[in-house]
Amino acid sequence: MKKNMCLNVPIPFGSDPNLDPFAPRIAARRSRVEQLLQKLTGNKISISDFASGHEYFGLHKTKEKWIFREWAPNASSITLVGDFSNWEVKEEFRLTNLDHGVKELELPADALHHGMHYAMLVEWPGGSGLRIPAFARKVSQDEKSRLFTAMVWEPEEKYLFKHPVPPRPGSTLIYEAHPGMAQEEEKIGTFKEFREKILPKIAAGNYNTLQLMGVVNHPYYASFGYHVANFFAIADRFGTPEEFKELVDAAHGMGIRVIIDLVHSHAVRNEAEGLARIDGSTGTYFHEGIRGIHPTWDSLCFDYSKTEVLHLLLSNCRFWLEEYNVDGFRFDGVTSMLYFDHGINRAFAALEEYFDGNVDEDALAYLTLANMVIHEIRPDAVTIAEDVSGMPGLAAPLSEGGAGFDFRLAMGVTDNWFKMLDLRDEEWDLFQLYHELTNHRRDERTISYVECHDQALVGGKSALFTMTGHEVYFSMHRNSNNPVIDRAVALHKMMRLATAATGQFGYLNFMGNEFGHPEWIDFPREGNNWSYKHARRQWSLSEDPTLRFNALLKFDREVMKLAGSEGFYDAAPQCARIDREAKVLIFERGGYWFLFNFHPECSCAGYTFEALPGEYESVLCSDCKEFDGFGNVEFPRRYWTIKNPHGTKLSVYLPCRTALVLRRVTK
Repeated sequence: MKKNMCLNVPIPFGSDPNLDPFAPRIAARRSRVEQLLQKLTGNKISISDFASGHEYFGLHKTKEKWIFREWAPNASSITLVGDFSNWEVKEEFRLTNLDHGVKELELPADALHHGMHYAMLVEWPGGSGLRIPAFARKVSQDEKSRLFTAMVWEPEEKYLFKHPVPPRPGSTLIYEAHPGMAQEEEKIGTFKEFREKILPKIAAGNYNTLQLMGVVNHPYYASFGYHVANFFAIADRFGTPEEFKELVDAAHGMGIRVIIDLVHSHAVRNEAEGLARIDGSTGTYFHEGIRGIHPTWDSLCFDYSKTEVLHLLLSNCRFWLEEYNVDGFRFDGVTSMLYFDHGINRAFAALEEYFDGNVDEDALAYLTLANMVIHEIRPDAVTIAEDVSGMPGLAAPLSEGGAGFDFRLAMGVTDNWFKMLDLRDEEWDLFQLYHELTNHRRDERTISYVECHDQALVGGKSALFTMTGHEVYFSMHRNSNNPVIDRAVALHKMMRLATAATGQFGYLNFMGNEFGHPEWIDFPREGNNWSYKHARRQWSLSEDPTLRFNALLKFDREVMKLAGSEGFYDAAPQCARIDREAKVLIFERGGYWFLFNFHPECSCAGYTFEALPGEYESVLCSDCKEFDGFGNVEFPRRYWTIKNPHGTKLSVYLPCRTALVLRRVTK
């Protein structure tokens, strides 16, 4: 039995004096978690032991029999129906009542077989309906009827993991991907195809962490995996549980850790497929009434005050870690969880907004417990909060009274980049840019990115597509002479280098964006005549050396190699120069000096700035021809500082829209 982590700490969140006025509220939150821990564990077991509902509920096989259990307090009766009963109601498959709304069924070992389909016929006062068990581990959709059913999954040969989990890296470089749209063919890709075709690309790109979207079962493909129905089941359209295990294992063999999107912020409203009215009641797992319906997502909101909801969700965290050997989670929609108004139309411009009574304290307590469970089970696991609000303490350590997330997504970085793209280049404010790139609380680590999947969805555009428009269809050949494309390619490289180089221990890229994938993401739906044209990635564009996409790919690989070098993120970036008129930004990090000239026209010949004395060498230049630059900068090259009465200076040639990285090699 593991001992529960203690949250009784005298100084919260790295001793931030700005939070002193809110110390009583912060203390109350810690006390709430401590009380909840005692309630759930009785101080007799650990919270990770409590998070074992998947070992009790659902369908399980022992040597002698099958056992099935479901929590359904509003159900008057539950009967299993399926292939084994010819989908007829038979008394021998009716569950018996246990305590606290739990129902149970025991069957002989030969009653069920691997691959059989089944569901629950649930009866409640005033109605009945077919339902899928809350802890079902395999759910499939019939191609003809389009109905979803649970499936008995007990293969004779279960996949055994062969490779050790790679150690947690100092630089978390995330490749965000979707298995279904990862193929170039106009279809739904599979786990097997992803393992064979896409994993090698990620490894070659020097990324060390794969973040997979849409892994958990969701009925509607176009929801991108964010309207989850079955929290313990693999998305059947991509393959089997064993095939997903093989994908995770193959990634580990390549030195790539795997995290998945975990959507505990809401659930799909579908009743036949998901948790909605699973026993006839709207409030079994969710808030009743208007509070239980998300106003913009058309989904249901969990009631985190319920022990059974905590049991389900905390067990879900443990399940994915242990069953599929994943290395952590990106928690989706955390802002929506944290606030009664879901953070909609809020600027979060003042600390008071985090303590003004709008916070769902039950949700915050759940997130804290989730991090406790995850890090008790796997101390090396990674948890990332998708939070735009900047809630203090969210990504602070549990030992400091925080919620315990390892990272928070730096969502303000991408917002700032895209706001800048709406301006003329001459209007870019580099002071604002550098502030946003480095803006984070002292007690937290962040994952920075130029863009993720959000910016490329229908209704939005990727960064490159925003800058090129339809010119991307005609002028991406290496021999083309198009100023629109020249600008887009140059800024694409600079934006990614600046973001990765200032990141607070991590960086994220959505698949294909590393080479400027054109167009948008759109899943097959009635509005596009069920087309897969935009639900795929055109890898061939990046593989053609005559296209500029190929040059962008090469540059990204060098950026990731640099960001992934040992100790790169250990030292914080130090600003050396922001030149408003010349549009030059210079900062140092870990012995590397990053020089950016964002000016659209003016190149800087003999640009001089203060630097530590010694010899420097250029290690990366966006102007190199192999990266589709103009080759105006001599590369590689050595530089020496010059000492004068005003200090030690370094002089370089820095063309417009060019980034140059220098490394200090001798003092």
